[in-house]
Amino acid sequence: MSRVVGAVFAALVVATFAAFFVAQRLKAAPGVVGEFRHSPFFSPNHDGRFDRATVRFEIRKRGRVSLAVVDADGDEVRELIDDDQFLPYREIRARWDGLNDDGERAPDGTYRYRITLADQGRNVVLPESVRLDTTPPKPRVTAIGPAKDTVPRPELLPVPGGGDAIVHFVAPGRRTSQKKVLLFKTGPGPMRAVGAPIALPDDATEWRWDGRTASGRPVSPGTYLVAIQARDQAGNVGTSPPLDRRGLPAAAYGATLPGRGGITVRYLGVQPPSAPATPGKPVAFGVDPRGERWAYTVRRVGSNEVVARGGHTKGGVFRITAPGRESGVYLFDVRTRTRHVTVPFAVQGAERRPVLVVLPTMTWQGRNPVDDDGDGLPNLLDRGLAVRAARVLAGDGLPAGFAQRDAPLLAWLAKSGRRFDVTTDVALAAGAGPKLAGHRGVLLPSDARWLPGGLQQRLRQFARDGGTVASLGLDSLRREVRVTPRGRLVDPTPPAPTDLFGGRLGAFTRSTTPVTLTEASDRIELFAGTDGEFSGWHALEPLAAAGGRARPLSAAVTEAGRAPITAVRLGRGLVLRYGLPELPTRLTRDESDSPTALMARTWTLLSR
Repeated sequence: MSRVVGAVFAALVVATFAAFFVAQRLKAAPGVVGEFRHSPFFSPNHDGRFDRATVRFEIRKRGRVSLAVVDADGDEVRELIDDDQFLPYREIRARWDGLNDDGERAPDGTYRYRITLADQGRNVVLPESVRLDTTPPKPRVTAIGPAKDTVPRPELLPVPGGGDAIVHFVAPGRRTSQKKVLLFKTGPGPMRAVGAPIALPDDATEWRWDGRTASGRPVSPGTYLVAIQARDQAGNVGTSPPLDRRGLPAAAYGATLPGRGGITVRYLGVQPPSAPATPGKPVAFGVDPRGERWAYTVRRVGSNEVVARGGHTKGGVFRITAPGRESGVYLFDVRTRTRHVTVPFAVQGAERRPVLVVLPTMTWQGRNPVDDDGDGLPNLLDRGLAVRAARVLAGDGLPAGFAQRDAPLLAWLAKSGRRFDVTTDVALAAGAGPKLAGHRGVLLPSDARWLPGGLQQRLRQFARDGGTVASLGLDSLRREVRVTPRGRLVDPTPPAPTDLFGGRLGAFTRSTTPVTLTEASDRIELFAGTDGEFSGWHALEPLAAAGGRARPLSAAVTEAGRAPITAVRLGRGLVLRYGLPELPTRLTRDESDSPTALMARTWTLLSR
């Protein structure tokens, strides 16, 4: 038995040494493979560039040839030629698409080719390698200045006195080249590209922009994003931030963009106070005229009378004396030679009134397309991002919908002599200014999408204890947000199935054909003074269900039974919902007109 084992062992040793000497002979003997050429790298990412690795060679003698790709350990990854017959000195060509023998993508790395000549009993792993590389470069905007500011905020253009924004970036990767700048406008409005990509030198690490288009015209004000794109030796393209299928920056809900590519173009900016002012006391505004002279006027919403005016040459914090004696909402109007911005602010008088009007500052700022942190994306609560409760109002300064919703209602109240207290939801949440306690009614003049949970509880309890709440907002009172001690609105929630009073809202619809609402029920004389019909509506949001603890009292419905005008009993109080965004613009001095009569009766219910 021992003799047999010894014989087998000796045979294995001989075979092993024989294979070793075959390999040695292949290296030492005249080349059996010639004219070897190959792709040193490839990137099988289906972009049409370097998607396959090509290998070419010849054999010196006719015979059977096999060709395989092997990894760093010498293990076969993919067989490219399987024992095929070839003539001598004829080019043999093969391509590798980056897949292994199982049809799966091989990992990035360095590979070699193994050639087997079966008729000669030889194989060789060629020293020349091929690099499979699908990892794109990772360019990144690191800062925008003139100086390399480390504070997370956007750069502002135009620079007072002239100058450029200097974008500093890095583009690490294997021999990155073909660098480009892609410029996007991310707000206000839909995200879109601005002009064509701008080619940069391969060694570039900065790019300058003066806020103008390629034709030399100043761009419109808003939030801009500078993206850097680079291509490496293998053809992989990396962009910071990454782009989606439309070629636009990919922004995930609740996530900021990587890098510091934000530039805010602002020709005139004004930041209003977030709490009500007191008549005769200073009230502060932030004014950024970008180095230009500016003038201001102040007037009450609903009045053309200018109650204050002045001018200045510098920007920064600017204080005026709060006007009036009665509570009201005023407009601070600022003009430079070429620009005009108007922002609203509240003034709370000394004498208390039964009705408290709550301006939805959190929603105004939550929808305000301003970049707080310099990533080039507007910070919006709708996108799940934190926002500052006090910041410059973008565009013309008026919050979205203010001119069509809040202003007409406030003007009607002022012109009809209806007095009220006024505050903001920011102040109410912070315990500043007028409180809910001591009032009989609360009027929410427009969309109040986000409120802190604590304030929602207080409003709900206010109604249960006998107060009346009237809401003219759409998709309102369904989301929470948290206010930090430093005045940031954070952790916005998605909409709940019901609003804070338990009501389930129906779908908002628009129609080119006017819709008529008809009184369906009325236990509190909500429709007193009307003819029971409300015609000419093109947009509405109904109340689909009042909620288990609410008792329906009054409703005006469409022909299909949808109820955008409702009143319900909640505890000892009332909740009135008017899902008619056109209602404020329909208010007139004639209180026999049905929409005006409805609001007059609403005011009576709020005041009693």
